[in-house]
Amino acid sequence: MSSDDEGVHTICPYCGVGCGLKLLEEDEPGSVRLQPWFDAPVNDGALCIKGGASTQVVDHEDRLTEPLIREGESFREATWDEALEHIVDELERLDDEYGPDATGFFASSKVMNEENYLLQKLARRYGTNNVDNCTRMCHASTVYTLRQSLGAGAMTNSMADLEEDGEVYWVQGANPAEQHVIAHSNYFRQATLDGATLIQVDPHANKTSRDADIHLQLKPGTDIPLLNIVLKTIIDEGLYDEDFIEARTTGFDHLEATLAEFDMEDAADICGIPLEDIQEAARIYAEADNAAIFTGMGMSQHACGVDNVQNEVNLALITGNLGRPGTGVNPLRGQNNVQGTCDVGAMPNVLPGYLEVDDDEARESVEDVWGFEIPPEPGLTNVEVSNAIGDSIHGLFVMGENPVMSEPDALEVEKRMADLEFLAVQDIFMTETAEFADVVLPATTWAERGGTVTNTDRRVQLMRPATSVPGNTRHDLDILSELGTRLFGEGFDFDGPEAVFEELREVCPIYHGITYDSIGLEGVQWPCYEEGDEGDQYLYAESFDTEDGLGVIRGVRHQPPAEVEDEEFPLVLTTARLEEHYNTGTMSTRSPTLRRKTPENFVDIHPADAADRGIEDGDYVTLRSRRGEIVLEAQVTEDIKEGVVWTTPHFADARANTLTNDVLDPLAKIPEYKAAAAEVEPVGSSEQEAADD
Repeated sequence: MSSDDEGVHTICPYCGVGCGLKLLEEDEPGSVRLQPWFDAPVNDGALCIKGGASTQVVDHEDRLTEPLIREGESFREATWDEALEHIVDELERLDDEYGPDATGFFASSKVMNEENYLLQKLARRYGTNNVDNCTRMCHASTVYTLRQSLGAGAMTNSMADLEEDGEVYWVQGANPAEQHVIAHSNYFRQATLDGATLIQVDPHANKTSRDADIHLQLKPGTDIPLLNIVLKTIIDEGLYDEDFIEARTTGFDHLEATLAEFDMEDAADICGIPLEDIQEAARIYAEADNAAIFTGMGMSQHACGVDNVQNEVNLALITGNLGRPGTGVNPLRGQNNVQGTCDVGAMPNVLPGYLEVDDDEARESVEDVWGFEIPPEPGLTNVEVSNAIGDSIHGLFVMGENPVMSEPDALEVEKRMADLEFLAVQDIFMTETAEFADVVLPATTWAERGGTVTNTDRRVQLMRPATSVPGNTRHDLDILSELGTRLFGEGFDFDGPEAVFEELREVCPIYHGITYDSIGLEGVQWPCYEEGDEGDQYLYAESFDTEDGLGVIRGVRHQPPAEVEDEEFPLVLTTARLEEHYNTGTMSTRSPTLRRKTPENFVDIHPADAADRGIEDGDYVTLRSRRGEIVLEAQVTEDIKEGVVWTTPHFADARANTLTNDVLDPLAKIPEYKAAAAEVEPVGSSEQEAADD
């Protein structure tokens, strides 16, 4: 623990910006008070509404405090010995009956690098690569594309150098003013006040677009034609960087051929935006000395998510906007440790440090440290695991995730969870997923445990415990360590998170030079290959981390969403997060402060669509798709385009993922959350129509 008279330095548990804060323990154990950390490297003491309310979940009355074992339709309290032995017995039974690939393991971006590292190691020691995390639901397209085209599945640059050097910010499919609030206020807004130009591409007008110089309000699912207009304009008008393309890229000919017969007028009609507006934005980006792209889930959560992100890479490469401050392609990570969870190998196709699991040499380098063989074939992603329940999947271990809320077509997910032979859930609250579990293990919150997390611009930082462990809860790390020891006898007995980190950095090349001492209060940005290195503020100054050192340009063509509007479902449904809530709402909806601002879900609908359906602002409506329906309040607003409706994923009582489509991008395996055919009706209208028929 590192503390002083002013409190314990740690990191906010919410979004991926990685804001620092300080905690003071109150007189009563488990109760903590927030203090600003004015020298925090990312946020200089500033916090958003979520960060300011983050302590409200620590001593919440809903906390799980005892292990639980299912008996019939209910749970009973159990000892830790009984609960862990039950899990061991069931995992061994599943292995004996079906083999190790009959079980899946879900890691979590809400816990530390060390804990995720230990879970993926446990899965591989068990004999399967069926381990994944919530990146699959939000940024898998970005990780896949950036690794294939540039070399590393992370932000190419850093917030600090963008503030200092950026001239144009191209923000597509992201809303940092609400989803990464401190990044927006400290960097984006400050840069625009200093003269930078902000361009936002998003179907929904929001707090970011209100600060933007240009808002391109496209129809959901049309990002490729919009960027193809941008690319063709730059190529036709000679605004590309010929020297950079020649020296540092491959594939420009393929892009030119892809766009040769491309009709920009037709594409603009598909997007629903005047062609001249898109071309104006293209020229502003291309003519800047330094221009940076920021991307989010609005780009990645599509069946063509990989191609969406590839087109952003194309834009940066043909204009030479990579490899120096103020440039790059920069995914804004949605959770506190979503970057780190991927870095440490909690994915079915890679080991720590993004070493390919099917690469013999890479796999053997990890096996030499671990002392056991790793399965050579990539495993199933989390959605693939869920879809295979009752077929090839019979058991599931879930740490800190809530797939019943987070996965698409949620009613089907519920049915599959009920069909599992064995489900163990490790969490701080009785989540919607834990309700289906056979064993529930009570874990500790962010304020009660220590370890490292990695923020959106690759900064590895230390979280430190500030209060005692409540009830009979245990740290995730201690649970996994004991479970692994009971299952395998050796290789999982660690004396705290630093000991785990020492093994992690031994097998993870990009973390190899990082130590707890070097992290200190400032953090270290990977890659950091040798002790004493300070890490890299930006990547690719001289070459890309591809096989030939060249950045990959690849032309892509428009692919409509897998499900488009029709007579029965004439609207396009899209979803996004709110400033005051967080993902599945497990923490944020339990916060009085955050719940007070937005206590329930709602749907935004354009005035023309509302008038056609007899809906007025504030009415309760039924929002439905081919997969289900939810009832929620209508907000009639011109912030959303005509023909489009918009809602949030945070609320269990009006669960948006009841409606979303589970079709996957074929390469990144991410679901298409951002476009589904839907309809909105006044509450009761469907029942009345059925009665009339």
